[in-house]
Amino acid sequence: MNYLFDNFSHVASLTKDHVVLALLPLFIGLAIAIPVGTLVRTVPWLRRGTVIVASVAYTVPSLALLVIIPPAVGITTIDPLNVVITLSVYSTALLVIAVPAALDSVPASVVDSAEALGYTTARRALTVEMPLAVPVFISSLRVVVVTNLSMVSVGALIGQGALGKLFTQGYQRDYPDEIFAGIIVTLLLALIFDRIVYVLGRIATPWVAQ
Repeated sequence: MNYLFDNFSHVASLTKDHVVLALLPLFIGLAIAIPVGTLVRTVPWLRRGTVIVASVAYTVPSLALLVIIPPAVGITTIDPLNVVITLSVYSTALLVIAVPAALDSVPASVVDSAEALGYTTARRALTVEMPLAVPVFISSLRVVVVTNLSMVSVGALIGQGALGKLFTQGYQRDYPDEIFAGIIVTLLLALIFDRIVYVLGRIATPWVAQ
């Protein structure tokens, strides 16, 4: 704990970078997964194919992606964008599976009622199904948020990784306090953002029993 207090400003700076590297891929994943997941949901073969591709993408080791992505997109290995793209792949892979599953939780009677009222497919998805699917979707979103916050540290192996630098530097200098500081702050971030997503989910679904 001494390291954390003695180097508070440095740790705070790394924490800010850590949050950015974790949340940016989350928003990118949402932007991709919500429309894709909604479109493939009603096409069985396309949905199965999407799940297979997403599952394969998620099983690729993060270090392998950090090595493969730079030459593929024309950036340097130590570019922070490398970490963002890598985590975006994982975020999208998890969320594109979660979106159809969440939409499946919407009662068929509600969907039928919306169709009877003349709602178009797009309008029904955005104004009826999506809001009702939020309670189920939030559970998956919490997993992605916590996963991203923990996986950012892997970027330290290529010179990025924000709080992950405390792990590598602490190991290199045989300084456990620095490693413990990184672990403590990462855990706190995971707990805080998990609660934030949970509360936002509750606010967005006031009709759900508390």
